Amino acid sequence: MKTKVYIDGQSGTTGLQIYDRIGQREDLEMLRIPEELRHDPDERKKYLNSADIVFLCLPDEGAREAVSFIDNPNVRVIDASTAHRTNPDWTYGYPELSKAQREAIRTSKRVANPGCHATGFISTTAPLVAMGVLPKDYPMNCYSLTGYSGGGKKMIAEYEAEGRSELLDAPGIYGLNLQHKHLPEMQTVTGLAYPPVFMPVVDDYYKGMATTIMLQNRLLPGQPSAEEICAKLADYYRDEHFVSVVPFGENDSKLYANKLAGTNRLEIVVCGHEEQTTVTAVFDNLGKGASGAAVQNMNIMLGLPEETGLE
Repeated sequence: MKTKVYIDGQSGTTGLQIYDRIGQREDLEMLRIPEELRHDPDERKKYLNSADIVFLCLPDEGAREAVSFIDNPNVRVIDASTAHRTNPDWTYGYPELSKAQREAIRTSKRVANPGCHATGFISTTAPLVAMGVLPKDYPMNCYSLTGYSGGGKKMIAEYEAEGRSELLDAPGIYGLNLQHKHLPEMQTVTGLAYPPVFMPVVDDYYKGMATTIMLQNRLLPGQPSAEEICAKLADYYRDEHFVSVVPFGENDSKLYANKLAGTNRLEIVVCGHEEQTTVTAVFDNLGKGASGAAVQNMNIMLGLPEETGLE
């Protein structure tokens, strides 16, 4: 019997990307609400309660409303919004955190898909905190480059419009109030005592992300070198399919944020020396940073190989 899947918010960027990844799979039956009925509460309730797996690709309030519509106890939900990422009743959908995290996703009825910038930050910071390399009260700084597709349909249209502003030819720093919506999960999931000082940057390319943390080694227990930090991260991720660590020194001249666009892979690159270290996660903001991660979580929940439909 095929697994019934419904995407609530099927016409948004993430919804379309999820459908592109799973729409042709023979093991799934896609439930597609007619376009003219996608805002009808009664029709939405019908589809939400008829599915085995529901993807929520909605604004936060819409996601909360959709969950309230579900009364079928067998429906399993993957929420791509920010609404439930720090909710203790939901499982955070970054399986590479630990074996226990992957098992929690496998058995969960409610999974919160990570944010794109948060994925980059958590992939590097959470292991270092867990291994005791990074103190929980370390004064973290992070900057993150993203393609403009991360801003959704409105930003995509702005960047791709004829006669657009020349300002869009240059990188754009945003989140200047230092209250970006991904900060709560970035702090909660990593276990940091304080949120990082976080600066996101959008640039004139479609997709791809590079998220970087910067460390002063003298402030770390034992004062490890950049090479030693790289070795610890490589050991942490040694058995992972989608997350890998580039051997130290192999990529220390230049990084391109769109290197892994179109994949569900995430590469960690550690650079530096005895006194200072940078750790950068390179991945696709629409892949491992959004829809690819959602499909990976669905595969885990269904007991399938994680790479199903993602290679």
